Amino acid sequence: MSSRLYVALDTPDLARARSIAHRVHNHVGGIKLGLEFFMANGRAGVREMAEIGLPIFLDLKFHDIPNTVAKAIQALRPLEPAILTIHAAGGRAMMEDAKAAAPTGTKVVAVTVLTSLDGSDLGSIGLSGDPHEHVERLADLARSAGIDGIVCSGAEVKAAHRAWPQGFFVVPGVRPADGAAGDQKRVVTPRAALDAGASILVVGRPITQAEDPDQAARAIEATL
Repeated sequence: MSSRLYVALDTPDLARARSIAHRVHNHVGGIKLGLEFFMANGRAGVREMAEIGLPIFLDLKFHDIPNTVAKAIQALRPLEPAILTIHAAGGRAMMEDAKAAAPTGTKVVAVTVLTSLDGSDLGSIGLSGDPHEHVERLADLARSAGIDGIVCSGAEVKAAHRAWPQGFFVVPGVRPADGAAGDQKRVVTPRAALDAGASILVVGRPITQAEDPDQAARAIEATL
């Protein structure tokens, strides 16, 4: 079985992304490319990264009216990404249309509550209650819309997995036991996230900003 560790190459610099991916490719199961990378390099950049031979997780977090999201995803079909993200807050119809538009074999997963947000942040945009309640409600909506799974923090994945045993759970914001949290507010270790039911783990800075990215990826992989 390939590694369930995906490295987040959140950089607009194609050469840097390629360099890191080549260095860590033996110790990760895939590459996550986000908005920074996509806005700088577009579909051509994604194709170039795909040549490295690892599955591509295209993390663009679509959130718009259903028709717009469906057409945007259709435009990405030739890239055949392994995983695509949308926002669960876009609603049931948007999620249904996103899944229908995605290539066969592409997992469509919904972002529930960003790992950079905590309860006070949610309150500031008019959402009362704690993040766990919002994650559970949006996960239930995502499941009923027929998509593959959700993105959630390691703190919520256990409850999400219990409620949705067949779900595909992407857990970002995991940090090695000795790693800095950075701007993430709800973090767990990679091993703890996997034990709680994560399908894949997404790790960025602890690998990409390490003095030796290959060794950092290897060390994380060893804990799994």
